[in-house]
Amino acid sequence: MSTTDTLPPPVSTVRPWTGKRIAGHVFLGFWILLGLVIVYSVASGWDGEFIAKYGPRLWDGLQTTLWLCFWSLLIGALLSLPITLGRLSSNRIFSSLAFAWVYFFRGTPLLAQTFLVYYGAGSFREALEVVGLWSFFRDAVFCVIFTFALNTSAYQAEILSGAIRNVPKGQREAGASLSLPAWVTFFKVILPQALIVALRPYGNEIILMIKGSAIASIVTVLDLMGETRYAFSKSFNFEAYLWAAVLYLAMVEVIRRIWDMLEGRLTRHLKRKSED
Repeated sequence: MSTTDTLPPPVSTVRPWTGKRIAGHVFLGFWILLGLVIVYSVASGWDGEFIAKYGPRLWDGLQTTLWLCFWSLLIGALLSLPITLGRLSSNRIFSSLAFAWVYFFRGTPLLAQTFLVYYGAGSFREALEVVGLWSFFRDAVFCVIFTFALNTSAYQAEILSGAIRNVPKGQREAGASLSLPAWVTFFKVILPQALIVALRPYGNEIILMIKGSAIASIVTVLDLMGETRYAFSKSFNFEAYLWAAVLYLAMVEVIRRIWDMLEGRLTRHLKRKSED
């Protein structure tokens, strides 16, 4: 037998064209195209005076958008916990209330919900003044955070409850066989697995909230879109919306990259198992 017969077959170094790789090339091409458009605009007479005049306002609007999204998502995450328990509860009253909450906020437009809180609160001004809440609801920023938090709590509750249901029942049975308390099994066994399943939908919800936050500009909040509308109304320069689109794309891309790294970090043990 020759030595060549014992050698392993050569390993191909060509990477297969998977869907993820194709999507990566598409995104790369899009960003290159966007860069070329910006370079062309600068070369053909970009209005530097516009950037000097309205750039700081767009930057302030960007920070306001991030601030609104952060607090809305955080408060919504806290609200989603009891709603999730209601969705998983065997008690008909709790489960029905949780279902109604999710059904309403997922089934109606965010714009309508924002109008309902912002304009509807004035109809209950006297009652709100009695309980000391009118100072909260008369502020457009607080109304937006309140509405966004309620809306995202329904989506986050549905994401988390679905992920928990996705965990096999054998995990609970294994915890019971080891005489572990139910809460220990839930927080140490069930919840970590559920969060891995829910990680990608949570990332999508953050991206949707960032894009949906543009609704805040309709109720006088000077977020990124609000400042963009102001800049356009004063200058009638379409560059305002082009810069807004670039900033929204940058925020979404940063979140997507962070989420990819986070998901890769938390699921590295699954990749190792599949390689073995």
